[in-house]
Amino acid sequence: MFKYAVHYLKNTFVPLNCPDNVNLDCGAMVIARTEKGEEALKAFLVNDEIAKLFSESDKTPAPFEFIRVMTKEDMMFLEELKKEEVTSFFKCKELVKKHNLNMNLVQCRITFDKRKISFYYTAPERVDFRELLKDLTQVFKRMRIDLRHIGVRDESSIMCGCGICGKPFCCSSYLRKFESINVKLAKDQGMPIAPSKISGTCGRLLCCLTYEYSNYIEAAKGMPPIGSTVMTPQGLGKVCFIQFLNNSVAVKFEDGKIKEYSKTDIEMVDADVNVDIEIPNLNNYSTDEKVDAKQLKQLEDDRNSSTGNV
Repeated sequence: MFKYAVHYLKNTFVPLNCPDNVNLDCGAMVIARTEKGEEALKAFLVNDEIAKLFSESDKTPAPFEFIRVMTKEDMMFLEELKKEEVTSFFKCKELVKKHNLNMNLVQCRITFDKRKISFYYTAPERVDFRELLKDLTQVFKRMRIDLRHIGVRDESSIMCGCGICGKPFCCSSYLRKFESINVKLAKDQGMPIAPSKISGTCGRLLCCLTYEYSNYIEAAKGMPPIGSTVMTPQGLGKVCFIQFLNNSVAVKFEDGKIKEYSKTDIEMVDADVNVDIEIPNLNNYSTDEKVDAKQLKQLEDDRNSSTGNV
């Protein structure tokens, strides 16, 4: 079983093949051989339970090969390498502008052995970067160049950050697969249909809209539809709002008053009452945003939003 794992892209942990005579401190920086080349990574001790899961799961990524523990000289070299990544990023950005390419450069990474340099970018459509690649080979000699197209959701996952909830992005912490999301999920959960409330930093609908959706669907069973007439302890009225998770229904009466009842205290009836329904804003949200169909369609657009190419 594996004793160690290394922290890799998108907050994943990959097993580390380490000789038995090597003992690492938790959090030690090591040089490991990955599919990209030699990389500097942080190693962690693996407890018996996780080691067993690594061994038994068919989804465990292929282990990386341990090369050595990083020395002080290696740490100094890594610091210079990070600076070089920033410089290389802006060099590439200038070349992208020179060739007038419709692509947004996201990040640059250079392997520790300096044999490979990777540029991650997003683009709304296929990009012909052959001329760009020619220029890059002249600038970054003796390095293999990898231009990697990723989606806008992938961009957020590798850049990291905090969502509107104040917590780290789900995509960069534990989420491994992006689900297809549409505006209907927000509507069914009674959320305000405003881009700033239901979209993430990536400009797409929040991944967390799917987390509780099944609970809302289950809670909606047996609820009277909005606009239906119901009999309450205070008489006939019309349903104007539903609080699914509270199992409660807001009813409007002919005198204009609105009262909230448990769904067990009301009964649907085949009758009509003279009540105009105006759905109150009970979500504690207020927004002046104007939303059109084009904006909503853009929020739902999942084409190339995630490529799995990180």
